[in-house]
Amino acid sequence: MVEHSGLDIMCMNKYSPGTSTDAEKKLFTRLKVSLTKRFPQKNAETLSAQYGANLLLIGVSVMLAVAQHGPIVRKEHLLTFITVLMLVQLAWMLCYMIRRERERSPLPERDAHVGTSWIRGGLTMLALLSLIMDAFRIGYFVGYHSCISAVLGVYPIIHALHTISQVHFLWFHIKDVIKKYETFERFGVIHAVFTNLLLWCNGVMSEAEHFLNNHRRRLTALGYANHTIVEVEPQCNCSTSVCSMFSTSLYYLYPFNIEYHIFVSAMLFVMWKNIGRTLDHHTNHKRPSTRSSGLLLGPVLGLLALASSITVLVVYLIHVEKSMQTREAAVSMFYCYGVVMLACMCGASGTGLLIYRMEDWPMDTGQNPSRALDSDLLLGSSLGSWLMSWCSVVAVGASQSSPSYRWTCLTYSLLLVLEKCVQNLFIVESLYRRRTDPAGGEEGSGSVPEIFSVASSMVPPYDGIVNRGYETQDKRCTPLENVAHENRQVYSRKCSGVRLPMGNSLNVTPGRKRQVLKNITIFLFMCNISLWLLPAFGCRPQYDNHLEQEIFGFSAWSTVLNVAIPLNLFYRMHSVASLFEVFRKV
Repeated sequence: MVEHSGLDIMCMNKYSPGTSTDAEKKLFTRLKVSLTKRFPQKNAETLSAQYGANLLLIGVSVMLAVAQHGPIVRKEHLLTFITVLMLVQLAWMLCYMIRRERERSPLPERDAHVGTSWIRGGLTMLALLSLIMDAFRIGYFVGYHSCISAVLGVYPIIHALHTISQVHFLWFHIKDVIKKYETFERFGVIHAVFTNLLLWCNGVMSEAEHFLNNHRRRLTALGYANHTIVEVEPQCNCSTSVCSMFSTSLYYLYPFNIEYHIFVSAMLFVMWKNIGRTLDHHTNHKRPSTRSSGLLLGPVLGLLALASSITVLVVYLIHVEKSMQTREAAVSMFYCYGVVMLACMCGASGTGLLIYRMEDWPMDTGQNPSRALDSDLLLGSSLGSWLMSWCSVVAVGASQSSPSYRWTCLTYSLLLVLEKCVQNLFIVESLYRRRTDPAGGEEGSGSVPEIFSVASSMVPPYDGIVNRGYETQDKRCTPLENVAHENRQVYSRKCSGVRLPMGNSLNVTPGRKRQVLKNITIFLFMCNISLWLLPAFGCRPQYDNHLEQEIFGFSAWSTVLNVAIPLNLFYRMHSVASLFEVFRKV
């Protein structure tokens, strides 16, 4: 017994370490798998978002230091930082495209709702204007190359290469739903998002600084105040005769460059959200375009609004530079024009919402990152102009002075808040509506593809006897004598619910309500372009009416405007893009 127990103990001592080692190996393997696969993949979105946010904050911190025009942190340091970020993005895009070309696997899944062809075409036009801006920067550097940093010459070259490569990437890869190397690709895409955001911030800062210097110069010339104008000019003469033209033309191209980068960052953000996503193939398709008949009143009124805006812009810029009387008349003219324009837009958006209330179109609650981002950006970019409007309301109520435009300014500010609220509701509801087609199915439902093809779910089995799927419309639902009774019942039920068109086009005659919605959308489309043009090219009465400056002070009010006006510009351009999608959807 004792010896047997001893043998047992020896056996236990012999095999226990091995058992413990195997358990440790299994535990280590399990821990290794969980650390390398599940948790980083689960947290990759949060990790990459934190990386991008800190990247943006570093850049903004450098911009704030540059804005002080101190001798330590200069513009060359900021441009060097942004140039490095663009080079990193170029390397990532190149690696991504090469890997896609070398992969022998099937093409990646693509989100049909991201980066429609007209959006990419519009971005291409903005990119061409940005390339012209880079050419002017290079010309400016050539003229002053003897006394300015070489970074000012390298930056536009890298930016031009970055723009060309990025447009190519947007055209051919923005729809990709990435499902390989997800963690690495998340960091690459988010780096591209925040690089473009930093480029947007840099453009906004440069344009705002230029406009603020012009505003200070006007105030000093008119005798309102004696402001210090900070302009850093090269300490040498230009070697060519066109340096002044280059420097002046840059600021007319800044609005297009700014809109290009903010739109690219939005599209890349949708691509980032799509990484690892499982698409719903029943809703991942684009509707066929239908004819847009009955478009007359909307385009005519929209063109009238656009022509009026251009007239107001020219008159305002001419008169605001003259005496105080003409300046006050120009500000009054702008507010009267704005009240009429915003009132018409409120009425149009409200009419569209009323039409939706009269219809029974269901709401589309399917997952769509592109549509969700559109809604969030509409609300987020509205905050800037709402802040500006409520500051104006407070200033009108508290101001001791009483210029001729005081109450029109109040009306304009309140209408601006109301107009954005109603227009946001109209756009969001239009994007989330899933109307019922006259041909029988719901837009976005799984039955839509079957309307354009003879599918097995639509045509019943005929047990190898006959298939009349391509017969004429009159004979399509004729009962078949040689078919079983149950198949004939299925076929008649299918044909009663779905009418197959001839060919591959769907002939839909828009109803009266649909025509009204299309006219409303076109009118709002043109009005938003008009309201983008005015502040983009210098018509900013918030700087010139002195009501807000009297209450809040020059520095505080200038800070509010430097934040609010870029957001308002983005809101108008984003509304234009969203309204075009609404027009195609109605």
